[in-house]
Amino acid sequence: MRFVILLFSLSLFLSAPANADAPSLIVSKGQIETVQPFKSTYVKDRFLSVWLPPGYNKQSQYDVLYMHDGRMLFDANSTWNKQEWRVDEVAGELIEQGKIRPFIVVGIPNAVENRHSEFFPQQPFERFSPSQQQALYKIEKYADHPLFASKVYSDNYSLFLVKEVIPYIEANYPVNKEAQHRYLGGSSMGGLISWYTLLNYPDQFAGAINMSTHWPGTFSAEDDVFPVFQQYIAANLHKLSNQKVYFDYGDSTLDAMYPELQKQIDKIFIEQQYPKNQWRSLYFPGADHTENAWAKRLHIPLEFMFGTTKP
Repeated sequence: MRFVILLFSLSLFLSAPANADAPSLIVSKGQIETVQPFKSTYVKDRFLSVWLPPGYNKQSQYDVLYMHDGRMLFDANSTWNKQEWRVDEVAGELIEQGKIRPFIVVGIPNAVENRHSEFFPQQPFERFSPSQQQALYKIEKYADHPLFASKVYSDNYSLFLVKEVIPYIEANYPVNKEAQHRYLGGSSMGGLISWYTLLNYPDQFAGAINMSTHWPGTFSAEDDVFPVFQQYIAANLHKLSNQKVYFDYGDSTLDAMYPELQKQIDKIFIEQQYPKNQWRSLYFPGADHTENAWAKRLHIPLEFMFGTTKP
């Protein structure tokens, strides 16, 4: 497990700063536009990578998928580990095949050393006692590098999305402006912030893609973070109605921590009778915790969210 933790930590450490210059991205399908600088009153300034689908034209209206960890989505030549989600290839091919409707992707880079603080669900965190919070803040991802480089501020990150990113995209691109046309997507910690933002702003989004959701919250189940996530979801799931929610997980490397925890989340959806056609939880035996693994199955949540035929 120590090897797995090291790999996960390196993914936080080797990325460029959130407010650094945007990389020059090359995509196989569609086109990329960069918004830089994108200034915020809620989080550190950064850039946005806006992917426009094949056949894009300003006379059409598009849905939008807002994706976290935006540096890892489109071009392996620009990522720290030379892997990518292949969002342009996967989405582009599905669009060209008529399997999904065209949509725009907004890639939002993470805050690097503050990624954990920015993505860890804040209200669940604040349910811990002061001593429990201090214990979590003392966790190191490796020697002399705290897992939480600052206080948890994911509520501000959600506000950044809702109050700044979405209005900018809707003012500058030909997109459908109603909540039923906006979606969230991410993996690992990005999975946590996706379902958390959806639960807190159900009137702003139509669904959330949560791949390899990092349910332990830290690197050890002994930190007792998961029960707080469980309780928060159970108490707030009623806020959702027709939103689509997608979960998946593997069982290799860091994903080995997820199967039993995801089953407990699934139980909440079942017990609260969340509409069966509005949520998915899929298990991929042998799948690990990498962009390559997420790329291989990305077509599944994209078809679930944007499919041209009913599931």
